[in-house]
Amino acid sequence: MCGIFGVWNSPRASFDTYWGLYALQHRGQESAGICTTDGENFYLVKKQGLVLEALKEEDLKKLKGTSAVGHVRYSTAGDIGGTNAQPILAETSKGTFALVHNGNLINYKVLKKELSQRGVVFKYTSDSEVFVHLIDQAKGWVPQGLKLHPNDEDFLPYLFDALREVKGAYSLLILLKDKLIAVRDPLGFRPLEIGKSGDSWFFSSESVGFDIVGADFHRELKAGEVVVIDKDGIRSYFPFGDISGRKASCIFEFIYFARPDSYIFGDWVYEVRKRLGRQLAREVAHKLNVDVVVPVPDSGIVPAIGFSKESGIPMELGLIRNHYVGRSFIQPTQELRDLKVLMKLSPVKAVLKDRRVAIVDDSLVRGTTARRIIKMLRRAGAKEVHVLITSPPVKFPCFYGIDIPTREELIANSLSVEEIARHIDADSLHYLSVEGMLKAVKGEGFCTACFTGEYPTELP
Repeated sequence: MCGIFGVWNSPRASFDTYWGLYALQHRGQESAGICTTDGENFYLVKKQGLVLEALKEEDLKKLKGTSAVGHVRYSTAGDIGGTNAQPILAETSKGTFALVHNGNLINYKVLKKELSQRGVVFKYTSDSEVFVHLIDQAKGWVPQGLKLHPNDEDFLPYLFDALREVKGAYSLLILLKDKLIAVRDPLGFRPLEIGKSGDSWFFSSESVGFDIVGADFHRELKAGEVVVIDKDGIRSYFPFGDISGRKASCIFEFIYFARPDSYIFGDWVYEVRKRLGRQLAREVAHKLNVDVVVPVPDSGIVPAIGFSKESGIPMELGLIRNHYVGRSFIQPTQELRDLKVLMKLSPVKAVLKDRRVAIVDDSLVRGTTARRIIKMLRRAGAKEVHVLITSPPVKFPCFYGIDIPTREELIANSLSVEEIARHIDADSLHYLSVEGMLKAVKGEGFCTACFTGEYPTELP
């Protein structure tokens, strides 16, 4: 899970990308980077830390040109830290380009071994570098019947050839001196949106990236689509065939990861989360005897609105978040996660004292956060604490970009619902059913592997 942002033909390309990345900060907090081009040269800045802290005004002024790509990193493959910060600026036999990647390649280790045996030297430990070396070594391939624009004949055959080799989740932006290319994998795991303002074009992991730079949402890249934009305009290709509809969009983007004010996968995240809360109320509200619904901020607020409206149980803010602290889920070590929970939430005793409380959150992955929150609520005087989760139990690891790497870390993989409730000291615990979750999203073709174990690809 990372955030990527791209700009074509804007006089403030570096500043637009900076603010676009700021809007996508929730997708990665480890590093931030921007690469621009003026049509002749490339200019690159990437540093560890948050966007506002890492990138300074003097950095942006050095980033010349009217086109750019940017990245905020959250590591799932590769070492934690600044070593793997993106964009990757690469000089290859097929030309110089900058690349940013959101997703996770499931055959990364296999490809890296094969490339290393051919003498390729890797600079980084992230899977994103594989794209660079595959393009560099590609012989070129164009699907039969696919006609390329003359401007695209010098690079796209090598990109298509490279894309045939990789498996898994990838939304890519590739910046060349004379064009910007956007790519979404054939199963459409990760979102990638297109925006427009006047003669400027924008690409963003989520639509919130456009709002902050004053651009309008244009459309979403389709699964398996390659979009190219240059001085002659914008055009698209489907090297894997025209795939109608998405096949494996990550449903966890709707549940947790995307910002609630984003539009992705053809729907508003806010509306989906509210529907998830309503659906859970239909399934479990009759089992509860509680006085108040309390969301776990910020992720539980929108689902709690839906639950409260559907159930008729009043909602109040019984937990207040300190907004100067980042999200606990994406902190790279357990010690940091535990500390962040204590730092970021405070109980409201006026809401909680002597009341039977139902707390609503979007997911329960490891159980450490829930346990600490329940302890906090009881100390504040809550008479009972019931936990409502607006997604099913997370039982299986994700190999496509969410940081759920091992079954051992997943509490629902080893304990029953009743055992989890005892472990986190809840009076009761209720999850949304898989069927209920799918009712709350529009359309079909979502990856639910972390809940069902049904992976949409073969795993090496």
